[in-house]
Amino acid sequence: MSAATPGVTPYYFVPAPSRHPVMAAFGLFLVILGAGQWVNGHGWGAYSLAAGLVWWLATLFFWFRDSIGESESGQYSERVDVSYRWSMSWFIFSEVMFFAAFFGALYWARVYSVPMLGDIDHREILWPDFRAVWPSGGTGSTASPADTVEPFRVMGPWPIPTINTAILLTSGATLTIAHHAVIAGQRSKAIAWMWLTVLLGITFVGFQAYEYIHAYRDLNLKLTSGIYGSTFFMLTGFHGFHVFVGMLMLVFITLRLMKGHFTPERHFGFEGAAWYWHFVDVVWLGLYFLVYWL
Repeated sequence: MSAATPGVTPYYFVPAPSRHPVMAAFGLFLVILGAGQWVNGHGWGAYSLAAGLVWWLATLFFWFRDSIGESESGQYSERVDVSYRWSMSWFIFSEVMFFAAFFGALYWARVYSVPMLGDIDHREILWPDFRAVWPSGGTGSTASPADTVEPFRVMGPWPIPTINTAILLTSGATLTIAHHAVIAGQRSKAIAWMWLTVLLGITFVGFQAYEYIHAYRDLNLKLTSGIYGSTFFMLTGFHGFHVFVGMLMLVFITLRLMKGHFTPERHFGFEGAAWYWHFVDVVWLGLYFLVYWL
């Protein structure tokens, strides 16, 4: 932490060099390494993934603790508040591009790749038994002419995806109520609605975990189930991870509310988490329509 006069807000706070970024990067390295090895059949990857998550979450805890301490000690001026708002805005924009790439992969596979493999040149020369229909495990199609993909059934919109849609939309409403309560200075009301929002987030993640069990056990739908399986788990899996991260944000914001950290005039920590949660809601609506219905 940079030196500052006690009780006086600096013109602009500049923190000292920190170990947190490199430690967080190391944790994410273990996560990616473990996940990549686990899905390729190496059992030790699961341990690397778990260790990386624990390391990463512990780093975030200490990193956020330091930032909260700086904020509560009066180090952050309005200029720092503005920089945080711009930083969160650009972060959410990067997440928009992140999901745009995945939705783009789904679009390209459905509109270009699968029809191209089914045209006369490819069908007659490469895969005579291939039928260019979506989903790739649909009626009348041969999902894998070379028998590299096991037969599977697709995931429909009912009941769990539709229930989860209602849960996320409700959580957006409860979070908005809590935000208005913070603005009105009604801390107890805000805390109650925030815990309800967290509970809805936990319920969403629980339903999605059950959906994955159902997909593997009953539908034989896996990450290896052709282009449909890979795009399905890529989109729903990364979205579920974002819900989990957003839920952690809401938990810490609620705990800070209970400690009295926010005022009606200054509560960007709350607003930043709310922006992220509403972003997750919007992404799910697109995912629900494009993945489960079409």
